[in-house]
Parts: sequence; C-alpha cells; structure tokens
Amino acid sequence: MIELEPFLLRALAASLALAVVAAPLGSLVIWNRMAYFGETISQASLIGIALGLFLGIDITAPVIAVTLAMAGLLILLSRQKVVPLDAILGLMHHGALALGVIATMRLSGPGVDLMGYLFGDVFAVTTSDLYWVFGGGALVLAVLSRLWQPMLRLAVHEELASAEGVNRNVIKAVFIVLLSLTIAIAIKIVGALLVIAFLIVPAVAARPLSSTPERMAVLAALVAVASVLLGLGLSVNFDVPGGPAIVLVMALIAGLSVASAALGRRT
Repeated sequence: MIELEPFLLRALAASLALAVVAAPLGSLVIWNRMAYFGETISQASLIGIALGLFLGIDITAPVIAVTLAMAGLLILLSRQKVVPLDAILGLMHHGALALGVIATMRLSGPGVDLMGYLFGDVFAVTTSDLYWVFGGGALVLAVLSRLWQPMLRLAVHEELASAEGVNRNVIKAVFIVLLSLTIAIAIKIVGALLVIAFLIVPAVAARPLSSTPERMAVLAALVAVASVLLGLGLSVNFDVPGGPAIVLVMALIAGLSVASAALGRRT
C-alpha cells in the first residue's frame, strides 16, 4: 500500500475540493461571458497578496478584500459610455498585474517567492489553507445551490429574468462575491495567472458534451477532478510545478473535447 506524504495529501485534498467548487462557478462565468472580467479580478489578487505580506497576516483575507474592491470598481466603470467595457477590462487587467508585481516585490523584499504567487505552489498548502478551501468552498456551494436557478436565468436572458422578478443587481453582486472568494482561496494552488483557467477550462471541456446546464456543471467537476489527479501525478513523477501541470491537463482535455465536437459536426 502506497503511503502519501502529508504535503501531498494536503495538496490533493485542496485541489480536489477546489475542483468541485470551481466547476459550477466556472460554468456560470462562461454562460455570462465573464472570463475576461474574472481574469482582471484574479490579477488584482496580487495587490491583496502584497498587502497581506506587508501586514504579516494570512493573505486570503486581504486578497478577498482587494478582489471585491476591484470587482466593484469594474462594475462602476462598466456603466460609463465613453470607453467600451473590453477596453476598460484590458486597462485594469494589465494595470492591476503591474501594480501587484511591483507592490509584492517592494513591500515584501527581494526574497519573496513571486513565481509561487503567480503560478501557485500546491505542495505548499498548509492546514490553515485547507480550512479556507473547505470552509469557503462549502459556503460557495451552499449559496450556488440556493441561487442556481436565478443565476442561470440571468445568464440565459437577463431582461426576461428581470421581468419575471429576478433581482439582477442582487444576484450579480452575490455572484461576484462568490467569484472573488473562490479566486482568493485558489491563489496558493494555481496562482494569480492561472486561477481563472482552473475555473473556466473544465467548463469549456464539458460544454460540447452537455445537453443541460446541470450536466455541464457535473461534467466540468469530473474533468477538473481527473485533471487534478493526472496533473499531480505528472508533477510528482516528472518534477514539474503542480498548478501549471493541472491546468495543462485541463487544457488538453478541453482541446480534445472541442476538437471532437467540431469534427463530429462536419461528418
């Protein structure tokens, strides 16, 4: 019987939990066409990391605060009509990344493991991180299960859902809070640059194979779980970074899924 080291068990537990949480949320991100929005929020998490390191506290709470602040700012800026939203997202995306990198290096000193925060270090997950992942993940899933139908209806047809009584402002705000929380608890696993990929790539893989939204969320979770197992195996056996290995497997599965669906339609 193979005995797993404690650090590997923590990495496996955190990654699998995040895979299950990210699948339905990532599906909603795709349905709402908010991938670039989520990417911009994830880049802002570096500013929260710098703040947490500067204050000498766990980075999760500052990252949540900063990502929520960035989401609120993006919502406000999206209401102006001078510059298109995609241009605003491009501006904030690169600006937040640049500020986050500079702030992390300046406030934390030259010895900071910037690569770990950019791409994650799943094998450095601590017991405290597991509390955040399982506690935050349970909260996200509980809220999603309660508001799944309103969120889905808004994604399908926002105006119709609003006319039928769905409070789109409240539902959108809750969704953004859930997205920010998930990004914050995923930072140590896949890093600021790859966290949104962890959310949306399994959903991309599941979409061609799904006839209902619920089936897509379940298949996305299965793809994510399989990618975690294969990615961590790849990392352990070939000495490659864990987070990027997981995302690479996800991307390969998604590529095969989309390619097979496209070829199937031609025949």
